[in-house]
Amino acid sequence: MKDPSQTTDLTLHHSPRDMTDRIALRFVRFMRLFADGFFAKRYGHRAVVLETIAAVPGMVGGLLQHLKALRRIRDDQGWIRELLDEAENERMHLMTFIQIAQPSRLERLLIMVGQLVFYNFYFWLYLFAPRAAHRVVGYLEEEAVVSYTQYLAEIDAGRVENLPAPQIARDYWKLPDAATLRDVVIVIRADEAGHRDRNHQMADDLTTAA
Repeated sequence: MKDPSQTTDLTLHHSPRDMTDRIALRFVRFMRLFADGFFAKRYGHRAVVLETIAAVPGMVGGLLQHLKALRRIRDDQGWIRELLDEAENERMHLMTFIQIAQPSRLERLLIMVGQLVFYNFYFWLYLFAPRAAHRVVGYLEEEAVVSYTQYLAEIDAGRVENLPAPQIARDYWKLPDAATLRDVVIVIRADEAGHRDRNHQMADDLTTAA
């Protein structure tokens, strides 16, 4: 299977340009400290909880862009569909890792609490500061790329078992029958890199339009 990282810059980082960017980056890095402390190198379980949160921004952004387009009676430039597709893609990440990691009751509770808190936070952030909201997602995705790269290193080192890819992953990403967890991590990491780039671009577009 061809590695999507061969055509994707996995080290790309958006340097903060103003106070909004710096606050967004610090917020995301604070969240990263929590994830590192709680999950350590249990990357499959980390993915289950974090992908639940990652699936929120696209749905919120798509909803609010839809309402904005209706209010202003204008074309959305394709943002609504793109953001909803992003949410669906992140949901498939979650459904895949649920089968791989088999989350505990505590982790399922964290999923519920994390989604409740992050949905409300992100809804109000996007409503009043959509540029900052997209920047937050861009930085979240940068951290996701780092996490999946570390996950891949653990698999390659033999510290994480390279299990067969779940059927749901083989169907969604059209992977071969012999695909493994390593293949799944590679395609998901490429997805996250794409979301990273697109959300930073959306934030830049909103800066230009302001």
